[in-house]
Amino acid sequence: MSRIRAAFQNNKAFIAFITGGDPDLETTEKLVPQMAAAGADIIEIGIPFSDPVAEGPVIQAASERALKAGCTIDKLFQTVARIRQQTQVPLLFMTYLNPVFTYGKDKFFERCQDCGIDGIIVPDMPFEEKGELAGTCEKYGVDLISLIAPTSEERIHMIAKEAQGFLYCVSSLGVTGMRERIETDLAAMIKKAKAVSDIPCAVGFGISTPKQAADIAAIADGVIVGSAIVNLITQYGRDCLEPVCQYVQEMKNSIMPLR
Repeated sequence: MSRIRAAFQNNKAFIAFITGGDPDLETTEKLVPQMAAAGADIIEIGIPFSDPVAEGPVIQAASERALKAGCTIDKLFQTVARIRQQTQVPLLFMTYLNPVFTYGKDKFFERCQDCGIDGIIVPDMPFEEKGELAGTCEKYGVDLISLIAPTSEERIHMIAKEAQGFLYCVSSLGVTGMRERIETDLAAMIKKAKAVSDIPCAVGFGISTPKQAADIAAIADGVIVGSAIVNLITQYGRDCLEPVCQYVQEMKNSIMPLR
């Protein structure tokens, strides 16, 4: 069983996102293992990119900071390799097609395999075009994480049947960011997916409070939080380790009673 699927064995998983290299790579290297120790079951690391079309202002700014601080894909691979020596938490890259193709598909996924990346999320790649990466991901043992959105409707069955690792359920239309309310009928989305696959379903986009996390965990297999964590990193910079880990622990505790 892969590390990703094992993270869902206790039924619920807390999935945390940070932007790699924000505020610097040294902080990323320290933060990821500590987040895992605080309760993050899976950690997504965003590869800084100049045009992150799925991201809201908080994560866009984090990408800009990381790039200005000198983060490159090569340096991030090196950092992840050192992180992997400290923790066995499942690690995912969130990125876009352009950085992968610019780097070279085979070279990129070979490096993913070498440094211990378990999966990849590519929000600007439509399901119908997954063949661009699927074969290379399989070659190097990297799960290609599929996404469904409120507009996916009849495509949910098709996507869920072929999903790997877990199914990323986008809670709301638009870009990432904290939201006061999530009004999508997530239960119906998840029910459609579960009708054709036993793939774990994790919900992301807009979740920031323990109450929201608990509500989502009542209907989903996992909760994904990004902007709220990145916002703490924005606020505290290199001193973010304690506040971020405290937040991760609070969010994990909010879904623990459902285990």
